[in-house]
Amino acid sequence: MAFENDVVVVGGGGHVGLPLAIALASRGKRTVVYDVSERAVEHVRRAQMPFVEPGADEVLARVVADGMLSASTDPAVVATCENVVVVIGTPVDEHLNPDPNAIPRALETCAPYFRDGQLMVLRSTIYPGVTALVREMLDQTGLSIDLAFCPERIAEHKAMTELFELPQIVSGYTPDAIARAGALFGALTESIVELSPEEAELAKLFTNTWRYIKFAAVNQFYMMANSKGVDFERVRAGLTQDYPRAQDMPGPGFAAGPCLFKDTMQLAAFSDNTFQLGHAAMLVNEGLPLYIASQLDDAHDLSDKTVGILGMAFKAGSDDIRSSLSYKLQRVLRFKAKEVLGTDPYVSVRTDSSLLPLDEVLERADILIVATPHKEYRDLVTDKPVADVWNLLGNGVLI
Repeated sequence: MAFENDVVVVGGGGHVGLPLAIALASRGKRTVVYDVSERAVEHVRRAQMPFVEPGADEVLARVVADGMLSASTDPAVVATCENVVVVIGTPVDEHLNPDPNAIPRALETCAPYFRDGQLMVLRSTIYPGVTALVREMLDQTGLSIDLAFCPERIAEHKAMTELFELPQIVSGYTPDAIARAGALFGALTESIVELSPEEAELAKLFTNTWRYIKFAAVNQFYMMANSKGVDFERVRAGLTQDYPRAQDMPGPGFAAGPCLFKDTMQLAAFSDNTFQLGHAAMLVNEGLPLYIASQLDDAHDLSDKTVGILGMAFKAGSDDIRSSLSYKLQRVLRFKAKEVLGTDPYVSVRTDSSLLPLDEVLERADILIVATPHKEYRDLVTDKPVADVWNLLGNGVLI
């Protein structure tokens, strides 16, 4: 059957779905964003990015003006599209357990609008076995729908380059599903890597978990050195200089955001909680805010001090506060310090009404912490103590 549109991105108003929708529309695919958020849909209709993503604003304006990208809160738009790309991920609950049935449940809203001949592509990080669960769900509809899992691989703020440059992993249960998914993402990149759904599910989790473990190793090294009065950044600079086998060692800092911690916990659940390395990484990375607060308290007695936190987003240059460890640091400090102030050049006061202008925080705070290494802080000049685990100011990381 003929379809009015090429692609619908289900849950397409967020950090994963919207850049993908924009990219596909820019490559000639008539694309629809379906999202339950009226605010997100209205932003797309007005050709306004609802979050910071370099390079996206101009392309969004063009594809909306050209009629190649539209948005709706009505699930009926699913019926008009040949390719249904689902960017809903597997959530982790308060006990760190993934919910494998979350995606099948979320798709129930769209299910009445599935049509014969469609290709469904699961795009976000999912718990191993979820692709098979969705296949069972689709089989029960009695419709002929191909299913593929093609995990997203982008990093925030690099989406509009990485969508076109990185190899795309494509998996499916049939040759037709793999071929159709390959053709869809072939509009973005010429490099297609074929795996089975089970292999692709693990490939995505292994990728994020590997990064999380690397960050944990470095954060542990940092705490070991710092506790003995040694500036870890000097050690790292020395051991990496002209030494290729150490070039992949990152600096210390908050390993946060909506993916790395969650995906490590999904992998731990998948291994029946025998993933000791993953759990150890969680303890190290999630413990860094407490370590910094404790070190500052030991050095300065925070009980009569005002502490200013510079940066509340989870990464530099971002307005995204999801799973940001700056907020964990803030909660810990509220038990130790007289007052805790927060500021961020990207996070809106509509998102966090407690945020203050940088000048006010610099004036009122007795001690400063660079929690997010925004470029706006690089030229910071102050005579107050600064905890800078990122070495953004170039003065070392010793606390």
